[in-house]
Amino acid sequence: MSRFIKIGEAAKIMGVSIQTLRRWEESGYLLPDRISAGKTRYYNIDRLIGKTSETELTVAYARVSSHDQKEDLERQAEVLASYCTKQGWTFQTIQDLGSGMNYQKKGLKALLSLILEKKISRLVLTHKDRLLRFGAELVFALCEVKQIEVVIINKGNEVSFEEELAQDVLEIITVFSARLYGSRSKKNKKLIEAAKVLIGNDK
Repeated sequence: MSRFIKIGEAAKIMGVSIQTLRRWEESGYLLPDRISAGKTRYYNIDRLIGKTSETELTVAYARVSSHDQKEDLERQAEVLASYCTKQGWTFQTIQDLGSGMNYQKKGLKALLSLILEKKISRLVLTHKDRLLRFGAELVFALCEVKQIEVVIINKGNEVSFEEELAQDVLEIITVFSARLYGSRSKKNKKLIEAAKVLIGNDK
């Protein structure tokens, strides 16, 4: 028997906010299965996560480097969820908070386990560097071996070599500065701002 859940739990499963689900309802992307007399919305959990086999699951991966970028993390998750919903894919969203040079992030480790065990058929990213700053190509090669499709939504907007190099340098400075002074210290923030100006990445 199908189980129906309220909008809050549905949003959690989809990896987006309640407001996003409401916007999807208004646009017709994802409608609730039932609406009570009191306007409570219910979603069929089977329709959200699908009854398909595990190997037909798509994983949408979103990442930001710091707590200050949580709004960007939410935007990434919304873009990914909207894209996957439009394609009609059964998907789950993994959100990570941490440097692109950190290979011990909880979400990344969970994603790698899914890839190694071939429990997914597709990986979706907004940009290549959302996965890892260094080493993303190795993960993509692993996906190819496991016959897992990799979809990069904004692949056509890749930065130039110089811009990518500047981003890499800034990422390295950010990581080591945080280790030296603490990610929330004034000294760390001043160093990062100075580095941005120095490498012309102060946008």
